[in-house]
Amino acid sequence: MPTPRPLPSTSLLVACIAVATWFVVRPFIDPFPPASDTLHFRRILALCTRRDAVYHSGRGACVHPRKPEGHRIYSNSTRAQCAPESQGLVCAAIYILLLILFIPFAFSDAISSAASAKDVEGIVVTEFPHYQLSVYLSSLLSLLIATMLGFLDDVFDIRWRHKIPIPIIASIPLLMVYYAERGNTHVVVPLPLRFLFGTLVNLGPLYYIYMSLLSTFATNSFNILAGINGSEVSQAVIIALSVILNDLLYLPWPLDFRIPLHLLGSRKEVEIGGVWSAGMAYGSRELVERHLFSLYFMLPLLAVCTGFMYHNWYPARAFPGDTLCYVTGMAFAVVGIQAHFSKTLLLFFIPQIFNFLLSCPQLFGLVPCPRHRVPRIDHDTNLLYPSQAPFEQKPPSKLATLILRVLSTLGLAKLTIEPSTGAIASTTNLTILNFFLVRLGPMTEKRLVQVLMAAQVGGSVLAFVVRYGLAGLVYDGNRR
Repeated sequence: MPTPRPLPSTSLLVACIAVATWFVVRPFIDPFPPASDTLHFRRILALCTRRDAVYHSGRGACVHPRKPEGHRIYSNSTRAQCAPESQGLVCAAIYILLLILFIPFAFSDAISSAASAKDVEGIVVTEFPHYQLSVYLSSLLSLLIATMLGFLDDVFDIRWRHKIPIPIIASIPLLMVYYAERGNTHVVVPLPLRFLFGTLVNLGPLYYIYMSLLSTFATNSFNILAGINGSEVSQAVIIALSVILNDLLYLPWPLDFRIPLHLLGSRKEVEIGGVWSAGMAYGSRELVERHLFSLYFMLPLLAVCTGFMYHNWYPARAFPGDTLCYVTGMAFAVVGIQAHFSKTLLLFFIPQIFNFLLSCPQLFGLVPCPRHRVPRIDHDTNLLYPSQAPFEQKPPSKLATLILRVLSTLGLAKLTIEPSTGAIASTTNLTILNFFLVRLGPMTEKRLVQVLMAAQVGGSVLAFVVRYGLAGLVYDGNRR
């Protein structure tokens, strides 16, 4: 079994306590608006959660992977050795436990107001935010279902055609609460199409299909972009950071500043902050509550993933399994749906969308699709090379040949041509990881995951530019 990385000493816990104490004391020194009070406690729990994830993820049971040669890439030092699998279950357990413990604090304002309310006649009627509670609990239930189904996938090795409906099942509680509370199903039509459809279009049942497909994409997009040390968890960390940064723009802050969006082609500037202007929410309590809800789920997710990343970084001493992919994907789907910024969320998935579109010829059967499309490792040099998908049983169809030649011309794939017939004998597997190897050449596994992280960061930067710089070109007004 690979030697586990040394666990952090108690100095990390002491540092977390010091930082958490500052977050507690800070509001009393210079009070923030009431909407941010609960967020400080969430930060404390997130710091403690990160330490728990670092500690427990490295203590997983030693189990042998199902297919050591195809399921995971092993470095020379850890190849064919025993390593903890499915440690995403540990992360999911800590994450969900933290969300459960946080429930009283998320609704502390309502509880404290009910306790302090007085009436001269001795009868007090205080309206509790049952809708927010039902949204929180339904989101938690979806995460629990995703955890259970993800672990079943790790144990029983579920086939891809059976994996597709799993996130749809997990999203049922979300959709039912959304329907019961008469959730909005209208969408704003872009300016160029308004002469056909008007300003608003009611999608009705199609909107619920869209939300279920969003949860399906968010979970499976991590699952099909995996196979190297640190790939799954690094994607989750960067996307969580992007969502958190987007949420912070809408919260009340004691400082204010302006973003010069006119440099990006926008007609106006965006003002951030001001204690009571609630950031980019501009005094809208509803928007503040939505993004606070998102932060309640994203901060502990970031803490858990960064803690696990300590053990999953190359050379990995623990692997996440499918459970972490399901839980992180469902967490992003939850905040995108319940906080009503699903389009912004999809912008943070630009590399995953690219990987999905590139994979479509294999996912839909036009090109042979092996179960694991991870890059091939040369154990002599410890370098990764693009893996191949050979046409062994039958030659590619005319449509597949056309698609592959277009991809080859664009530099997205590398083809092997049969010299005698000129037909395509094989192609590199159509994933973004193999694409990086085709364009940049062979590289080590650590270098490849760094390239993937750089692409993810670049995608997030592009997402912010599109969302807050270019969106004004196709939408009028303040599209928050």
